[in-house]
Amino acid sequence: MTLADRPLHAPATQPLPSLSVGAPESTGEPANKIAWIESAWTMAMFPAEIAAQALAYSLDSWQRSILFLDILRRRGNSYFEHNARRAPHVLHYGFELVMNGLELERPVNYGLLRMLAPDGMQKSDPRMRPVVVFDPRAGHGPGIGGMKSDSEIGVALAAGHPCYFVGFLPEPVRGQTVEDVCRAEAAFVRKVVALHPEADGKPLLIGNCQAGWQIAMMAAMNPDLVGPLMLAGSPLSYWAGVRGKNPLRYLGGLLGGTWSTSLVGDLGHGLFDGANLVRNFEALDPANTYWKKPYNVYAKADTEGPRFLEFETWWGSPVLLTEGEMQSIADELFVGNRLSCAGIRTAEGTAVDLRNIKSPIIVFCSFGDNITPPQQALDWILDLYDHDADLVAAGQTIVYALHLTIGHLGIFVSAKVATKEHQELQQAMDLIDILPPGLYEVVFEEKTADTPSQELVSGKYVVRFEPRGLADIRALGVNNAEDDLRFATVARVSDVTQGVYKTYVSPFVRAFSNEYTAEWLRQMHPYRLRYEMFSDRNPLLWPLAMMAEDVTANRVRIGANMFSQGESAVSDHMVKALDFYRNVRDSCIEGWFLSVYGAVPLQAWLGMRANASEVGHHVAGALARQEHLAGAVAEREARFYKGGVREAGIRALVYIGLGREVPSFDERGFAILRQVRANTPEPERSPLAAFKEMVREQLALLRADEERAMSALPTLLPRDVDARKTAFELIRRISLARGDLSGEAKRRLARVEALFELSEPPPAAETGAVRTLE
Repeated sequence: MTLADRPLHAPATQPLPSLSVGAPESTGEPANKIAWIESAWTMAMFPAEIAAQALAYSLDSWQRSILFLDILRRRGNSYFEHNARRAPHVLHYGFELVMNGLELERPVNYGLLRMLAPDGMQKSDPRMRPVVVFDPRAGHGPGIGGMKSDSEIGVALAAGHPCYFVGFLPEPVRGQTVEDVCRAEAAFVRKVVALHPEADGKPLLIGNCQAGWQIAMMAAMNPDLVGPLMLAGSPLSYWAGVRGKNPLRYLGGLLGGTWSTSLVGDLGHGLFDGANLVRNFEALDPANTYWKKPYNVYAKADTEGPRFLEFETWWGSPVLLTEGEMQSIADELFVGNRLSCAGIRTAEGTAVDLRNIKSPIIVFCSFGDNITPPQQALDWILDLYDHDADLVAAGQTIVYALHLTIGHLGIFVSAKVATKEHQELQQAMDLIDILPPGLYEVVFEEKTADTPSQELVSGKYVVRFEPRGLADIRALGVNNAEDDLRFATVARVSDVTQGVYKTYVSPFVRAFSNEYTAEWLRQMHPYRLRYEMFSDRNPLLWPLAMMAEDVTANRVRIGANMFSQGESAVSDHMVKALDFYRNVRDSCIEGWFLSVYGAVPLQAWLGMRANASEVGHHVAGALARQEHLAGAVAEREARFYKGGVREAGIRALVYIGLGREVPSFDERGFAILRQVRANTPEPERSPLAAFKEMVREQLALLRADEERAMSALPTLLPRDVDARKTAFELIRRISLARGDLSGEAKRRLARVEALFELSEPPPAAETGAVRTLE
């Protein structure tokens, strides 16, 4: 259609051509010029259409504004209703109180809840491993681990596990400490163990964010009590990070130490307001806090309200901590970074050493997490161990899963993460339990029609554990010696400023602080004040509910509209502008931190330059620990020749698996072992815990001296040829569960077949045959 053919007055219903008009492309072709002229002419010829779209957009925008303000009003009302409860929470499932932390010898505001499966869901199996979810007390209220049906708690209940939840009340017991909470959590775990004497394993403990490092401390203090630990988005190494990212780690230096924490505690009359922690989290991403999140609600005001209000009920309910708790967290962890180097001591003087943990540790972190980046979740391993052999010798099994994009809250809130990573890891927990000491990365491979032995895969993904080394952790990014010295300088500055504040300022602040002033300051906190302003407590908003009802009844929605497109474009520019501000701010903070705390005069004045080469944040092996490891090595010598056909079969399986192109531990082989165990008569069946210990022992022997372990294998076999054939056929079946073998793995299978001497009894054989390998 040419310009001459176009009618002078187009109908009002005719769509307006795109207004993204610019200069014609410099191609020299007249057609491009004509198209540009026609677009400009279209704008000039359709004022009625433009006016109609402007009117439609104005009405839609006005109605969305009313709905948006009403959502904020309902959020404020929900805030007051939620916090009026004695024990507010956002748990999706029913529960019953099992143990009250207020009744302990050292009372704390924590409690142990038994989660109840809803109608229509299978009831828990008492023989399955219990799952205990620990909620983070980092400013927000409890329930984040179970606020949806697809959640950590939901996954555990759906699988039939007995599931428990450790939550807390909004106000702490005066005088409670971090150590008191750790001891209370240990008491809760003992209670769970006592309630499930028939369970196949010790409880799986899931700690989200702050709860992760807390259960790690508890496990280090009680290594024989706990089962596997899953630390989701939990920081354990607080100085770690990479330049250009992770600005939260500079906060202690920016404030000159932890004296500001003491000030807030004094103003709060012995209580620290969690709203300050939430404010720090929100400040990390101003574009999301001040624009993207509210604009998303405004743009989708018809549908976004329920989801927004559900999340805000948790996010907008800050709780309190004692001054002593928060001061200990700031001094020992955020600034001092003493957890990863065994620098924290209990009241009895015992060092909290993460190397004491005997059960597997599963670390789940994400590159999209700006609160707990992978370095802060994993670099504690580098602080504790110099070499891969040190980790193996210590008998510690560490598994980590890296997500590429999910944010901090998504690690334990996202339904997609719950139905993939959390579900698959919980299902593979028995396999994790038998992994040999060392470092592993979890690999999730989607199950397809071509997946070998897919009937042995419990979920939608094949879960594989591939061996890794400390070099893989270092490759994620580590501090250099100069940066470690800077953070150590911050810790020294903090000691000085904290001493000055406590001596000369704190007494005056405390003299003017009381319960009434503390409560007034909490209520006037900007984080809480916004709920007061947008709620029914504000008389100016009383007509809003009726207006929202009227708008909903007479809602007029528009389709494609030039003004709504412009609104989206403006929103995108706002996000970019706020992201630019954040990047400039973070760059300035990092530059200031590196310059100030890297200054040689400051470091020298504080005594940091005298032994600058020794400032590295690493814990040396204690003499007692080295002697213990030496004794363990000597004891291992006798175990090469100890056992029977079960030990021989497991040793052979591991030997073959280590010969694969990519040595890894796959859930399919372990599924066959579980089937064999289930089909074994009860009197001949080993307890699952004993079976797992047997597997770990054989793995350790192969890691220590592979050739010696295999040379000793014939001495473990029975004289009965049929028993040896039965055992070898099971080994072959398990080895081929992932598909045909090739190369080194195939050669190893042939060697095992030769060692089993299937045609005649071995020269040095033990009497008695065992029917299975379990």
